[in-house]
Parts: sequence; structure tokens; C-alpha cells
Amino acid sequence: MMEIVRNVNLDLFVQFRIFYKRVLNFGNEMMRGHGKIWGFQTINGLVAIGSLVSFVVAMSCAFLYLFPRVPPVVHSYGISNSTTSVEKCNVFEGRWIPDESYPLYNASQCPFAEIGFNCLANGRKDRGYAKWRWKPKNCDIPRFDVRAVLETLRGKRIVFVGDSLGRTQWESLICLLMTGVEDKTSVYEVNGNKITKRIRFLAVRFSSFDLRIDFYRSVFLVQPASAPNRAPKRVKSTLRVDKLDEISKEWIDSDILVFNSGHWWTPSKLFEMGCYFQEGKSLKLGMPITTAFKTALNTWASWAETMINTNRTSIFFRSFETSHWSGRNRNSCKVTRHPLSSPKGRDQSSISNIIIKIVRKMTVPVTVLHVTPMVAFRSDGHVGTWSDNPSVPDCSHWCLPGVPDMWNEILLSYLLPGNDVSLQ
Repeated sequence: MMEIVRNVNLDLFVQFRIFYKRVLNFGNEMMRGHGKIWGFQTINGLVAIGSLVSFVVAMSCAFLYLFPRVPPVVHSYGISNSTTSVEKCNVFEGRWIPDESYPLYNASQCPFAEIGFNCLANGRKDRGYAKWRWKPKNCDIPRFDVRAVLETLRGKRIVFVGDSLGRTQWESLICLLMTGVEDKTSVYEVNGNKITKRIRFLAVRFSSFDLRIDFYRSVFLVQPASAPNRAPKRVKSTLRVDKLDEISKEWIDSDILVFNSGHWWTPSKLFEMGCYFQEGKSLKLGMPITTAFKTALNTWASWAETMINTNRTSIFFRSFETSHWSGRNRNSCKVTRHPLSSPKGRDQSSISNIIIKIVRKMTVPVTVLHVTPMVAFRSDGHVGTWSDNPSVPDCSHWCLPGVPDMWNEILLSYLLPGNDVSLQ
């Protein structure tokens, strides 16, 4: 592309020189002409200058037309840098750097971290995977100050909505914040439930800060339904892509809303289980998964625009998290000891692209936590065989402490006072 631009610039320069010489020659010939008055020479000079200016303007406009400025795919984010100023940068463009001050908590001392994600407790020997910090290219994410964060969140209700990867971020945030609470018994699940994937609703209260952090399991965000009458036998259930999950009414009264979806939008989670798409009363047997996801996300966007008071509630949507399954059938899980030096194409995701595109069209402010590029490097951060069921390897979920902690540090940086952060 740069070579093409250089060639175009060279051609324009050559044409400009030819034109300029012709104008000067024309002027000289006219000035040498017999019987021409001085006034004509002056007019000739003005004409030449005017023509030259017109040519430059025309060429500039043509260049801008042929090579317009391309808008960035991901908007800038304002995050405080290491000085007292605020610098615009893309916090999701950067690299992982080793940092001995990590991890920020011990999962074994946090009753809200699932045993299945506590890799060290499940026998993992190398601890290096928990000692990496994300460093944006042109700025720094503020260092985690638990007391400042707790004061900022005092009296708030935070709601996470999504799948098990969303639940991991929810658990991570609770464990991070518990490090700043002296009386650990003042932090409890409101219904006395243990943290498990089988419960659709979980809520942890920090009573001394009047803070509540909820998780709602809604892997598709839209409403699941039984198969309609007279549906083919292969149809066991449907997804109503035009209707948001019926528990969405519970998400409205919140100060911070964090969504994620996409990991269940696969043939193995849908078609192979007999689940197909439905709009109104119409069964959409031939609807591709990507089309259905776009429709479902537009349904979510319409709900957010009409039901959420964004003067009170800040909305976030986390993008797709690339897994590190390998092998011909993507059923091999090889957890590395260090982050990858190259993302190897995992920094791109069609699901993430759909999320970003739809959010950009929304009429209310929504911040995309575009974690896809940053997690692409972290083949070392997965649960692997260090879960509560080591016979089933896991290259999708993350160890705690680990990668999800960094998502929360970024999330909190948007909420702390003094950080001029906005996507819109």
C-alpha cells in the first residue's frame, strides 16, 4: 500500500513539473512577444500564478479523495498514564510484561473462587502464569488500589450477565475486593449458596460498603423456549432471537452492567443438541449461527436503549475470549509455561467484530472491553488439567488468580474518578 502511495506521489510530482514548465515557458514567450504592453505581461503572470494555485488545490483534493483517512476499528480509550496527564490510547493494544507484585490475591483464601479454577490448589506447580501484567502501548492502567476502589463502589450494585467465563470475571472481582475488607465474614452470598455453575443467580454482598455484586447466567442473552408444535423431530428446543432472556428485568436496577456472550454460539451447543432459532412464531431452521447472533445482539441493543437509564448505569460488553485448543479436531489442550510471543491469528474473532459493529450503532453509550487481542497470547493461563476434574482438560477457562483479574483492573479504571474514559 505504501509503495502504491509513493508511486502516485511521484506521478503527481512529475505532472506538476511538466505543468509548471509549460506555464513559465508560456509566460516567457508572451513577455518576449513584440508590441505587447507591460499590462499584458502582468496579467499573464497573474494567470500563471492562479493556474498554479488551482492545480495544487485540485491535486490535494484528488489525493484526499483517493486516499481518505481510514477511521480506527477500535475507538481510543482515555486511561491515566504514569504522569498526571490523561492520554488517549487503546488499552487493548499492548503486551504482557512480568511483574512480581502479582498475583493480587490468594484464591484459597477467597471463598468465592471456584475450586475448579484454583489451579495452584489443584496441583499446578509453576506459578509464573499468575505474574504477568498487561501493559498498553501508549499508557498505563492505574495500579490496583483496593481501598480507593471500594470507596468508589460504595452503595453500588454491579451485575455480570453471561456464561461461565463471565462468572469467572465475577469471581475475580469479588476476590480482588475482599483483599481490602478486614472482616471477611461481612462478605457473603445473599442466599447462602455455594458458587457453582448450576445456579442461575448468585449475589455477593459487601455489607460494610453497602456493595452488591451479582451474576446472572444467561449464555445466549435471549430467551430459550421449547420446540413449537409440529416442529421436525430434530428440533428439541429453540432460541427466541427476537426476545431477551426473561430474567433481564432483574438487570435493570444496577449501577454497572457487564455482559458477555458468544462462547455458546456453536454447532455443538446448538444444532447438535437439537436447538434451533425462532423469530415470533416462525422456526428458522436454515438460519446460520452468525446471523442468529447478530439478530440476538440487536435484540439486546434495543433492550438496552429502551430499558436502561444510562445516566445512572454504565454498560460494558466484553468481547470474545479466544481459547487455545489445538489439534486437528481442536480437542488437544497444551498449556504453556509462558505467554505466546505471537497471537497466531487468535487476536481476531468474528464474534468480537459483530459485537463492536452493533455497539457502534447504538444510541446509548456502551463500552466494549475488547479483550480478544490480549488473551490471544495467554496460552499459559488456562485451567488445563488443574481443575476439580483433571480427566477433562480445559483450554477455554482461566486459572484464578490470572487473566480475568486484568479485565477487572481495566474495568475499574473506567470507574475511578479522574479518568476521562469514553468510547462514544
